[in-house]
Amino acid sequence: MNPADELAIGAVADRSGLAVSALRFYEDRGIITSERTAGGQRRYHRDVLRRLAFISVAQRVGLSLAEIGDALDTLPGNTSPAGDEWAELSSSWRPVLDERIRLLEGLRDQLDSCIGCGCLSLDRCALYNPDDRARSLGAGPRYLLGDERDERDERDERDEP
Repeated sequence: MNPADELAIGAVADRSGLAVSALRFYEDRGIITSERTAGGQRRYHRDVLRRLAFISVAQRVGLSLAEIGDALDTLPGNTSPAGDEWAELSSSWRPVLDERIRLLEGLRDQLDSCIGCGCLSLDRCALYNPDDRARSLGAGPRYLLGDERDERDERDERDEP
C-alpha cells in the first residue's frame, strides 16, 4: 500500500464519524480490511472511507450487516466500487428496499387508523387474530406483513360486540 494512501484507525474514525470500536467490529466481520504495520498498528486504504459511508447509509435504511457484507463481497478485491459497480449493487437492493417501503407504509397506515379511531376496535384492527389463526401463516404480525385474513376471521369480527 502506498504510504500516502494509508490511514490510521483514528484518522478513519474521525473522517467516517464512526467509533474505533465500530471499525474493529466491521473488520472482525470481514466487511472492511486493513493491513498491519511492523508494530501491529492497523492501516486502512483511503478507499475504506467510501465503503464505510456505504455501510452507514445502508444501515440507516434498515439493511442488516449480513446483507451489506454479502453485497460488498461481490465487489472485486475489497476495494471501493466504480460507478457501474455501484449501479449494479444499488439496483440489486431496489426490490428489498421497495418491499421495506411497502411494509413501512402499511404499518404507518394501520397505525394511523388505530390512532385515528382511538378505540382500537376489533373490526378495524390489523393485529386482531382470533384464536391465534394467523399462526398457520408463519411467525410475526402476519396481517401487517400483508397476509390475508380468512373468511372466519372477518365473520368473527362482525360478530364481536
